[in-house]
Amino acid sequence: MGLIQAAIGALGGTLADQWKDFYTVPEGLPPTAALFAAVKRGQNAGRGSNTEGSDGVITNGSRIVVPEGYGLVLMEQGAITGFAAEPGAYEWNSEAQDSQSIFAGNGIVSPLIKTSWERFKFGGRPGVQQRAYFVTLKELPNNRFGTQSEIYWDDAYMNAQVGAVTRGTYTLKIVDPLLFIRGWVPATYLEPGKVFDFTDLDNDAASQLFNEVVGSLAPAFSLYTNDPAKGNRITKIQQDSIGFAQSLSAAVEQNYQWSTARGLQIVATAIIAIEYDETTRELLRNVQRADALSGARGNSNLQASVAAGFEAAGDNAGGAGLIGMGMAAGATGLGGLQQPVPGIGAQSTPAASAPVAAPAPAPVADDPVAKLAKFKEMLDGGLISQADYDAAKNKVLGL
Repeated sequence: MGLIQAAIGALGGTLADQWKDFYTVPEGLPPTAALFAAVKRGQNAGRGSNTEGSDGVITNGSRIVVPEGYGLVLMEQGAITGFAAEPGAYEWNSEAQDSQSIFAGNGIVSPLIKTSWERFKFGGRPGVQQRAYFVTLKELPNNRFGTQSEIYWDDAYMNAQVGAVTRGTYTLKIVDPLLFIRGWVPATYLEPGKVFDFTDLDNDAASQLFNEVVGSLAPAFSLYTNDPAKGNRITKIQQDSIGFAQSLSAAVEQNYQWSTARGLQIVATAIIAIEYDETTRELLRNVQRADALSGARGNSNLQASVAAGFEAAGDNAGGAGLIGMGMAAGATGLGGLQQPVPGIGAQSTPAASAPVAAPAPAPVADDPVAKLAKFKEMLDGGLISQADYDAAKNKVLGL
């Protein structure tokens, strides 16, 4: 009786497999799902549903709908036998006996007998496993990266090693689905109902990718900040999501061969935060000061600094301090940092040609007229502003 029941069960399963099925993407998928099995939908032309078909058998003539942004991968006996990257409806047509269908016009007697015999040999189960999978061809968002401690790299612009703690997200794309399945996806995800999700904390393969990205951050920062085409500026990283993504993708490829061995590529990044260490912050402050003192803005910043120094000297030492500082500034040229000012420096009349004034009868520190004359000279030379001059005049005159 057991052999008969097995034969009857095999024959019943064979007849059920003659239904045409409709396969598509399952419902409730997370937006970061990368690979999952196709699922059956609906009924057989409204005349009932196929509930007796064997798992792992796709009937000849069955339809598979491929949505926009997905690729279809066909597998038999664990081997990839077909791939479709264009959206649309496809019909399953296989020469395997388990797929032959009376509704597809392939006959009934010979395939039925042969399939029943094959099932009998396999304990009532199909001898051929047929599966259809969808693979995402769109960018997969919200893949996170971050460091718990500082990472360090050599920065060409600051000519020093810099360090920072950083975190952010990146988008990932499967650029070679067949290579991705063959070279990276574990076998446990090639089963019905399983979903390969890059953000799944229980997905060891996805966790390994996260660790590889973190391990590539330091060389990625180095590639970006040392690339003259990107201006060699560390501060541009947060503004250039595509540029830094290219550097991160290049670092990952160099270290782990994502593209050539796994069919994966980083497309874009979003750096949420960069927290530089104290040494790097001081270097950045120095660079900002240097930038502020260069170019056309340098003259304004320099004059403001000189005016502030004169004011501080006046507060601390009275008019003598102001006059002394002004004389020192004129003698030293302000350490060589002074920008050209009309009427001052090389374009002014040489000091030797000017008449030498007789010493004032009273000490400069006690002569308000001399003080005001000196302030007026600095005002005319552009070393202090009108507001600075008015404040100094009021102070000398006791107003």
